[in-house]
Amino acid sequence: MALREMFSDGLKASMRAGDAARTSTLRMILARLKDLDIAARPKGVTAIPDDEVLSMLRGMVKSRRESVELYRQGNRPELAAKEEAEIAVIEGFLPQQMGDADLLAAVEAVVVETGAASPKDMGRVMAALKAAHGAALDLGRAGPLVRARLSA
Repeated sequence: MALREMFSDGLKASMRAGDAARTSTLRMILARLKDLDIAARPKGVTAIPDDEVLSMLRGMVKSRRESVELYRQGNRPELAAKEEAEIAVIEGFLPQQMGDADLLAAVEAVVVETGAASPKDMGRVMAALKAAHGAALDLGRAGPLVRARLSA
């Protein structure tokens, strides 16, 4: 099932269940998706592909995590809890991320496979990682590991 259908079906189900927080988050996701679709129209794209939708969702999670941190620093636990609830809903649509051990093994394998030897090869390693592991890979976590491995 395509992500767009999952969003729509989830919205309908949450509305029937009376889950206001989930409904609000799903509406926010659909609105952001529509904005991106509209922005892509001049390029001749009517609907952005699922990999860009996943990227959008990761960006939404990242911004909410930053907000949670700021709310905690500002002593606003109720707002932090709201953001964390939104994160939980959004992450429900993201594929399962690789664990730390799997990520380290994937980085090591790609470094050996590409023959990377210095930090100059980081772009090539990151591209190979993304191609090999796609949506299961969090590039934000992989980047520092690749940099550390190539600097060693």
